[in-house]
Amino acid sequence: MFGFTVFAVGIVYVFALGFGYPLPDALGFTGMALIFAGIMNIVSYFYSDKMVLAISGAKPVSLASNRELYHLVENLCIAAGLPLPKIYIIEDTAPNAFATGRNPQHGVICFTTGILSKLNKQELEGVIAHELSHIQNRDILLSSVVAILVGFIALLADWFLRMTWFGNRDREENNNGSPIFFALALVAAILAPLVATLIQLAISRRREYLADASGVVLTRNPQGLASALTKISGDREPLEAANRATAHLYIINPLKGSGAVGWFAGLFNTHPPLSERIKALNAMKG
Repeated sequence: MFGFTVFAVGIVYVFALGFGYPLPDALGFTGMALIFAGIMNIVSYFYSDKMVLAISGAKPVSLASNRELYHLVENLCIAAGLPLPKIYIIEDTAPNAFATGRNPQHGVICFTTGILSKLNKQELEGVIAHELSHIQNRDILLSSVVAILVGFIALLADWFLRMTWFGNRDREENNNGSPIFFALALVAAILAPLVATLIQLAISRRREYLADASGVVLTRNPQGLASALTKISGDREPLEAANRATAHLYIINPLKGSGAVGWFAGLFNTHPPLSERIKALNAMKG
């Protein structure tokens, strides 16, 4: 995250120099950009969970409406020392689940009807423990901040390119900056969004490994989660409520057919390869 922040600041600084701002003004422009990013982070911090639930069409679950699920979540929360999160269900037969919420006190865990009907109790406990680990590890907050930074960099890159093409005449008249810095900024505007996205996806994959491990520490049953991941991944029905903006939240990528293989293609996946996750879980036995 520190490296990502430095990367974002550096990109803004290069853009400012590329437009010919002198050093003090470039630093001031960078500071203003970071303040804007901070405001976007605050909005995301408080409202990202509500937006995700609304997009997914999730409905709340109470003790009366689904006693078995409610008690499964409650028991694992007691074991983990976590407050009980709000529980939601998506009416979709594709098996999957995700967690959201800015902290453990505002946690949300959401299941599809498909995952509740297709997994047995041990497998479902593994999934619940995985999602509770996301909440406990504050992965939702981390992913929200990273998503805002990625969007911020993409927005600045797009702004720079537009200013380059449509404001070229003014730039030629008023720019006292170095052509080298402008060329560097132009390259950064093209490559920075891609690099930022790759960093975001790498963070997402590492947090999935951590949630798998933390979930097994909670249930003491790596085979339950491994079996659940195999079943969910093997189900070829796409999840209609999911999209590219929310896919990284789910325990298995819900966009079926997007699980690319190979080292280079794997850089663009939101989740680690299933075989690597199962291998890590099997290594936890005993």
